[in-house]
Amino acid sequence: MTDERTLQEGWMLGPLAVPNRVMLAPLAGIGNWFVRLQAKRYGAGMAVSEMVSTYAIHYRNRKTCEEMLRIDPREHEGGPVSIQLFGEDPEMMRSAAAYVAGVGADAIDINMGCPVAKVAKTGAGAALLDDPERALAVARAAVEGAGEARPSAPPPVTAKLRSGVRAGERSGFELAHRLVDEAGIAAVAFHARPASVQHKGVPDYELVASLARSLPAPVILTGGLNEAHEVREAFRDTGVDAVMLARGVLGNPWLFRELLTGEEHRPSPQEVRQELEWTMARAGEHLGPERATRYARKFYPWFVERLGLAPGQARELQEGLQQADSLEQARALLQAAIEPAHTPV
Repeated sequence: MTDERTLQEGWMLGPLAVPNRVMLAPLAGIGNWFVRLQAKRYGAGMAVSEMVSTYAIHYRNRKTCEEMLRIDPREHEGGPVSIQLFGEDPEMMRSAAAYVAGVGADAIDINMGCPVAKVAKTGAGAALLDDPERALAVARAAVEGAGEARPSAPPPVTAKLRSGVRAGERSGFELAHRLVDEAGIAAVAFHARPASVQHKGVPDYELVASLARSLPAPVILTGGLNEAHEVREAFRDTGVDAVMLARGVLGNPWLFRELLTGEEHRPSPQEVRQELEWTMARAGEHLGPERATRYARKFYPWFVERLGLAPGQARELQEGLQQADSLEQARALLQAAIEPAHTPV
């Protein structure tokens, strides 16, 4: 199918104006405030947080409330910020939704697609696809909690779904309609691969197109979108309202800019280093130097891959970064690896 809408156009998520149709997906263990801010700096019209436990919020876990739910004021400048919640208990969801609405979330997303065993075995995440009545109760509770916290302007509640738990199932497709019709969900983010395959295989884009045609609410496409041409083709062919990028932007925030400007840009090694150092600095701001040194290690592989180094040099740099005892040492390693290799003769 064809659609004349463009990724650059704004759209409405309930009462929220979203400036364009390119979003940052929730990234478990990664999508904190500065990762979302990075996406906004490169043009993302909306960003969703890493998934946060409703139980941890309800019981006011300090790390959860102070770190995972931190929203930087600059995030709002580029478009809405959504906090994703996971949990199977409606009362916990109501409590958590009210709390995050109170701390400034523009929207709330419910995780109904996480395939990780430790989440699903509690009845949350993708397990809700097999328990639609509970899923509806959880969704209603989120809508109610958000409305109780901000009755004059409740944040819209969305849900992120898989196509099903097992191959060939369409439980997510069916649940999406019920969530909108019966629970007041404002939009659905749809990952058209079953939870059983996690991130393997090709998404069922025909099922996405069918959902976009039939659902009386916006559909956001997520899953398998790693290259600009893939994103554009999937957006055009499925007729969805927006696309949500996940793994494809790890170490590559330039993908947002490419999709929104139409200009391909291969960042120079210096640009990659500067962006990684920006990330490291924000990690230090967020966690303090000691914890940030450990936390930054998960980001190094994604950025080092884009430095254009010879395989041996890239491997040596990666090993050094993983062993660095401080952010300052890591910065020195980056500078030493890049400047000699790319200084003009």
